[in-house]
Amino acid sequence: MSAFVVIETGGKQYKVAEGDSINIEKLSDTLKKGDVVTFDKVLLSDDGASTTIGTPYIAGAKVQAEITEAGRGRKIEVIKYKAKSRYFKLRGHRQPYMKVRIANSTN
Repeated sequence: MSAFVVIETGGKQYKVAEGDSINIEKLSDTLKKGDVVTFDKVLLSDDGASTTIGTPYIAGAKVQAEITEAGRGRKIEVIKYKAKSRYFKLRGHRQPYMKVRIANSTN
């Protein structure tokens, strides 16, 4: 059984293990490809033998990740329409994201 941790970032929770690549919400404009980020909001840690659950976070636990890509997702169209009144609004939105590769975790 492999070790994993559950982290919280961008209002979402992710189950990650060393070497995983995940898409997360954009963190900051100053961060770019190749930078290392540290996630300190660790909710759960499992090393295969024992499990540690935070209340709500595990004190002193950190996960480091490297930013491999920063971009925007596919376009989502938002439509507002009212029948028989000639009202039609069409807006597009592309959500920014960052792709990170998990380097290591410390408890």
